Amino acid sequence: MSPNVRELIEQREAEWLSPHATRAADSAGRQAPEEQDPVRTCFQRDRDRVLHSKAFRRLKHKTQVFLDPVGDHYRTRMTHSLEVAQIGRTIGRALRLNEDLIEAIALAHDVGHTPFGHAGEEALDEALRQSGASDPSRFRHYEQSLRVVDVIERLNLTGETRAGIGGHSKGRKDLTSFDGEPTSTLEASVVRISDRIAYLNHDLDDALRSGIISEIPRQFDCLGLTHSKRIGGMVQDVILNSQDEPAVVISGPLIATMNGLKDWLFENVYLLYPQLYPDADKAKNVVKELFNHYLAPGNLPSGFEGIRGAVDYVAGMTDRFAIEEFTRLKIPRGFRP
Repeated sequence: MSPNVRELIEQREAEWLSPHATRAADSAGRQAPEEQDPVRTCFQRDRDRVLHSKAFRRLKHKTQVFLDPVGDHYRTRMTHSLEVAQIGRTIGRALRLNEDLIEAIALAHDVGHTPFGHAGEEALDEALRQSGASDPSRFRHYEQSLRVVDVIERLNLTGETRAGIGGHSKGRKDLTSFDGEPTSTLEASVVRISDRIAYLNHDLDDALRSGIISEIPRQFDCLGLTHSKRIGGMVQDVILNSQDEPAVVISGPLIATMNGLKDWLFENVYLLYPQLYPDADKAKNVVKELFNHYLAPGNLPSGFEGIRGAVDYVAGMTDRFAIEEFTRLKIPRGFRP
């Protein structure tokens, strides 16, 4: 009998992928062992499970930067994840890495994000610390993403995909040459770098569209004068410097410029936005009020329990659902006889 489709794909991976790539046939496997699929490799199955999950679908109604913007062209947490995946796949294909693993990590990396973007993450973290909880004592969206795929959705992903989800976040920290070093797999390093490339460029694009900034400082002209040129230039730098290397390498000048752009965006967009548009503080209050409400016994829906349940329930909300719940619980309605 001829080998099945999955075995043919694994054979092609063995022949074509870089020596530094992660091969599906060599995966450490899943926490709960499963029979192999006849068509898809284990990383393809991971990608499909994430793509079809409820947590991923909810990302289309979760903030990237701007809260409930008027206009259809602003990024959401879902479009951010798609852009990370495609940048990652472009880099991965050029370096002969495992594109399926890259895509699985990229699509799943933000499924634990709160409503209202990083404002919601900060608010839930503050509310959790103020509650005096010991487990969990802090909220981090990348840790919640792992909890979503492991416990809430029970996707039973491979160890390689899970490691990439847990290690993707940089926050406000500068990129360094160490960020391309594989802490788990080289594919996970690609996603970590692609996440930074994606958000620097699409947040800059959205900030220009919104009018919160009117121009880009000339010091960043070296990155390119258009959105497409900036992304293309960053991707090409990574590919040219990473060929046949056991790490994802970015040139020193590009690292410095990307860090400068990140700092400029924080000063002129991320930190300025709540001052110009106070609804960001209102959104944080919504998250805190909802969390405190669900801490009270009997307020959580079936399937959720205790402090951990309150965190899971609030973190899983979309912007729209959080506003609707807050309105239902906190805003009085007029008398209707």
